[in-house]
Amino acid sequence: MSVLIVAEHRKGEIRDVTFELLSKGREIVKAMGGDLYAVILGKDVMKLAKSIAEFADKIFVIEDERVENNAEAYVRVLKRLVERISPKLIIMANSSFGLDIAPCLAMELDIPLITDCVGLKFSDDKLIATKSIYGGKVLADYLFDYGKTYFVTLRVGEFKVTYEKGRGEIEVLPSIVKEEVVNKRFIGFIEPEKGEVDITAADIIISIGRGIKEKGNIKITEELANTLGGVLACSRPIVDYNWLPKDRQVGSSGKIVKPKLYLALGISGAFQHIIGMKDSSLIIAINKDPMAPIFRVAHYGVVGDLLKIVPELTRMIKESKGIK
Repeated sequence: MSVLIVAEHRKGEIRDVTFELLSKGREIVKAMGGDLYAVILGKDVMKLAKSIAEFADKIFVIEDERVENNAEAYVRVLKRLVERISPKLIIMANSSFGLDIAPCLAMELDIPLITDCVGLKFSDDKLIATKSIYGGKVLADYLFDYGKTYFVTLRVGEFKVTYEKGRGEIEVLPSIVKEEVVNKRFIGFIEPEKGEVDITAADIIISIGRGIKEKGNIKITEELANTLGGVLACSRPIVDYNWLPKDRQVGSSGKIVKPKLYLALGISGAFQHIIGMKDSSLIIAINKDPMAPIFRVAHYGVVGDLLKIVPELTRMIKESKGIK
């Protein structure tokens, strides 16, 4: 049995999620037996292939500028590769680029696809994929029927990176893309403007969600942040309300943070938010709902009204620090 990982890269660098995919792929082939393959496509990607080669048994390299950041060209090239090597399982990232490619590739290959998986395992040669549903409150197992090839996308940031070396062979393949059949052209990336505060560099983050209720209540969390020497961040609804700028948002559509302390105030814990903060060293959550998904990743949880708890917490911290 073989597993094929589609490596993801951007602006000349391998994206971190590629190592997550390789780690999960290695776990599967170690349990089931077989080979771990990876493929990397684009412009000047040989140097990137060398950086990940030791984590797979074989890396297929297809260098072609026309394939760079072009989903249509990716699908054509990957279809040909899959037909050649016949992997039992194809794994891509559940990223914006991965989701641009995976459904089209699955349709072209006429194989089943399950997206946004948070768990993956084989049982009696059948693949079982786990997905998070109902806003992260339920984990559901989806069973593939027997098939020649399975296809999944894995949630970014969900799988731990482990380093187990493979054979590290590199095989260069020719591109099959023809200029006249590529209907899309990549122009460039548009980078967001940098904000006043870089929350990704903060050791202490106080993050607020819908539970803050109204904009005027943000001042009590700002006081707590100042007392702790931290910065204020938020979940997506706070940005949607225009209560805090976009550069303060934590999550899949915001920023990934790994502070020493992450204090989640009134945040339910939708998976999009959890992706952005689950690797924090210490997570403390305050929420009225004892069933809030945020408590699944929190090291410590407090069920209660943050509007009552936060001022008292601030008072106690100030008292311990001798701040008046």
